[in-house]
Amino acid sequence: MAEIQVGSSSWRRVEVGRILKLENGSLAAIVEIIDHKRALVDGPSTNPRLAAPRAPVSLANALITPLVIEKLPRGARTGAVKKAWEAAGIDAKWAEGNWAKKQVQQERRKALTDFDRFKVMRLKKQRRFEEHKVLAKIKASA
Repeated sequence: MAEIQVGSSSWRRVEVGRILKLENGSLAAIVEIIDHKRALVDGPSTNPRLAAPRAPVSLANALITPLVIEKLPRGARTGAVKKAWEAAGIDAKWAEGNWAKKQVQQERRKALTDFDRFKVMRLKKQRRFEEHKVLAKIKASA
């Protein structure tokens, strides 16, 4: 008989050192697991928009990221977490990830005025026209 292994993917585990994205958009590392629903987190990011104070957080209100601070001791204080955060380069890893890029794009779109949205629409129409023109040329030659 075939052997079947059932388990979650390795990056989905809640563990000390795992980076969470909190409801307010900030990042925090799990410092201690309180129980199956809550964890003590600390987010000493250098970016003030991503920084989070040390506090207990409900895991239902946080999203687990694939980023991990390796070998972070349980119950580490803020200074130790900050050193480990900087050594692991969490801010840089987060900034180059798709999640952060999509968030920046959404914020930019939210900030557009009505006239800016109109200009974007015109540019999209222009691009679509050029694409169709090239496609028609290719079909005609085939």
